[in-house]
Amino acid sequence: MTLTDHGIPTPTHARSIDDLAVTTIRTLSMDAVQAANSGHPGTPMGMAPVAYTLWQQFLRFDPADPIWPNRDRFVLSAGHASTLLYALLHLSRVTAVNPAYEVVGEPAVPLDDLRRFRQLDSKCPGHPEYRWTSGVEATTGPLGTGVATSVGMAIAARWQGSYFNRPSYELFGYDVYSLCGDGDLMEGVAAEAASLAGHLRLSNLCWIYDNNHITIEGDTALTFTEDVATRFIGLGWNVTRVGDANDLAMLARAFETFRAEQRRPTLIIVDSHIGYGSSKQGTAAVHGEPLGEDEVRATKRFYGSPEDAHFHVPAEVYDHFAAGLGARGRRARDEWMATFERYRAEYPDLAEQLYQMQHRRLPDGWDADLTEFAPDATGLATRDSSGKVLNAIAPRVPWLVGGSADLAPSTKTRLGFDGAGDFGPDQPHGRNLHYGVREFAAAAIANGLSLSKLRPLWSTFLIFSDFARGAIRLSALMEIPVVHVFTHDSIGVGEDGPTHQPVEQVASLRAIPGLPVIRPCDANEVVEAWRLIMGLRHEPAALVLTRQPLPTLDRSVYAPASGLARGGYVLADADADGGGKAQLILIATGSEVHLTLRAYDQLTADGVRVRVVSLPCWELFDRQPQEYRDSVLPPDIEARVAVEQASTMGWDRYVGTRGTVIGMRTFGTSAPLKELLTKFGFTPEAVTRAARECMDRQREQIS
Repeated sequence: MTLTDHGIPTPTHARSIDDLAVTTIRTLSMDAVQAANSGHPGTPMGMAPVAYTLWQQFLRFDPADPIWPNRDRFVLSAGHASTLLYALLHLSRVTAVNPAYEVVGEPAVPLDDLRRFRQLDSKCPGHPEYRWTSGVEATTGPLGTGVATSVGMAIAARWQGSYFNRPSYELFGYDVYSLCGDGDLMEGVAAEAASLAGHLRLSNLCWIYDNNHITIEGDTALTFTEDVATRFIGLGWNVTRVGDANDLAMLARAFETFRAEQRRPTLIIVDSHIGYGSSKQGTAAVHGEPLGEDEVRATKRFYGSPEDAHFHVPAEVYDHFAAGLGARGRRARDEWMATFERYRAEYPDLAEQLYQMQHRRLPDGWDADLTEFAPDATGLATRDSSGKVLNAIAPRVPWLVGGSADLAPSTKTRLGFDGAGDFGPDQPHGRNLHYGVREFAAAAIANGLSLSKLRPLWSTFLIFSDFARGAIRLSALMEIPVVHVFTHDSIGVGEDGPTHQPVEQVASLRAIPGLPVIRPCDANEVVEAWRLIMGLRHEPAALVLTRQPLPTLDRSVYAPASGLARGGYVLADADADGGGKAQLILIATGSEVHLTLRAYDQLTADGVRVRVVSLPCWELFDRQPQEYRDSVLPPDIEARVAVEQASTMGWDRYVGTRGTVIGMRTFGTSAPLKELLTKFGFTPEAVTRAARECMDRQREQIS
């Protein structure tokens, strides 16, 4: 196919069904963006032949069962090109799936939803959203994150195949495709993930790079002149190129090259011209804005499509997709189901595990090895107790996999039981992933693992959660049960100084909707934290742990740690028989709970009636009925002191206008731990003094 002077493909006079299908994808994309008067028409138009070739000839995907376990995955990392995916989902007649994993017999993307692109409650939002539109494999959103997530999916396919496959039973062997653009490859997270994918030799991974030389500000020559092919070859990738995005034969050859590659991931560089309009115009406008009614009509006329028809789909295009992608996908899915039934008869235990994994359920007895930690004045760092609990759970949940951004010895997240092993190029059965110093990629890859129904955790120091925030946020947005483990949780890092002392990070994580942030105070709260986390099916969690040892509380003296499940609970209370209800409430999380208990002892000895509340998870506590919350924090007790070695932001909701917060209002400093605690007021004496001042203020206001 040749190009006109304006970079427009010259149509053939005898239009084939392939041409008609590609044109229909383009016109649906144009119409959706124009109807919304918002969106990006360029990439969907330019990449329509590429996506069409992949879906119609190569993708193993059954539109009637879009969650079939061994389907190939297609991740639109260039999420601004969402109409491209919506057009494919509509033309393929992909069926919707409900939250109970049931196919409901309704279209995932009805034509009316395409007409309402970017409108309230449409199944076609501005960027594809997982769990909102069936057939969308991942919420990609910010550029670079989608391709990084696809690496997790490719790892999951390797692990699942190694664990579940048996001779004559290949239950897992899917490929993962991701469509990306210049913006994706400029982002650092894409480079992090590409480096790891090359190291792991993920030959089931294919990135399709839309090399169109355009970003919002204009030609990529402004900022991006590197040799992408050479870079990826250096990362250990197989690189192939298609010089014209409209050349369906060369596109098919490129996908065949990917399928033949056995030792490397593949990058297909596709040269395209963004936004095939009928006249020459500003490319940035074509990329990021609707074409305009006149341009839409002219473009349709050029392609031989009815220029005044909106959202026009010829019946033969539906039939064509049904005969290609639909029929091929149904055969593959039916063969898989038949294989699985034979597998179930021969390997019933593995078959049951596969079912549980796919439905995010836990095996019976998964927590059988969890035990209570004995009281211990010295105790354990919560990172250490967490490591022990994790290694009691993981042998009983075979698809629980862990990893760290190069800090497993410090975060205590290594799975150390017999047979756990390390995941690697020639060890796809390993349960320990090594991400290297790549925090953002680690979190994004963990998202990909979870989207593939493994149960992943990843870890780093709390201060480095900032690097991964984009992916942490997406795990909450997608409602997937990734476990984000953060250690070295406070200024207790000490001599490393303010660059390594997390101050604002806990507040930052708490600001993410749908992300329970749990900061346990001792080993038994850690047990309960993991018990709660493992039960989550549609929600991630952030587990925030100490480096320094914390006493293991005597639960015959203090309230049971099971109170953690409600987010907050009364840990110690005033002796009602000795003078009535509490006059003062001390509230804390994590290591500071022990500080408040020491202040409680001092104040109680002086005749003050004190209640201590452990509040390890604000999000869970705020979900409790008002009656329970009032029973823990009675509204009529206004003298309250909260203590946390972190930003004070947000604590006002618990201490009220008359309370006091002992926290961090500046960055930390480099010094031994004891000196830091004294400098910033984290001592029993400081808490006691703040409590008395708080009570004095209350008495003055009453009088």
